[in-house]
Amino acid sequence: MSPESDDLPASDAEWREQLSDEEYRVLREAGTEPPFSGEYVDHEADGSYACAGCGATLFDADTKFESGCGWPSFYDVDDERIETHRDTSHGMIRTEVLCANCGGHLGHVFDDGPEPTGKRYCINSVSLEFDDERTD
Repeated sequence: MSPESDDLPASDAEWREQLSDEEYRVLREAGTEPPFSGEYVDHEADGSYACAGCGATLFDADTKFESGCGWPSFYDVDDERIETHRDTSHGMIRTEVLCANCGGHLGHVFDDGPEPTGKRYCINSVSLEFDDERTD
């Protein structure tokens, strides 16, 4: 899908048609895939990761690192590509990470990542699609 806001589904029904059941549960209902179950947990390749909902480029593969948490982890992102919100669900206080283009739930960010940012963007694989040619 093109990362243009005008091309985004206009209704919940259109999102349900476009996304698989698991993509819908995670991206539109803020679900979480089980740890170590996602296709990109151990993925290592040059390219970039985009939002599975709208195709907007999110993370460069150069910022991916092994965190041991069970989800793909990145230490940096262009702040214009994501939004963050306080998440108090499940009796925890966390910072939710959303796609700035379509509002899809990606995961959470924590302050226990490596230098130079100290951040760990803990992202659901199902929220992502990988492009080995995309470098923007």
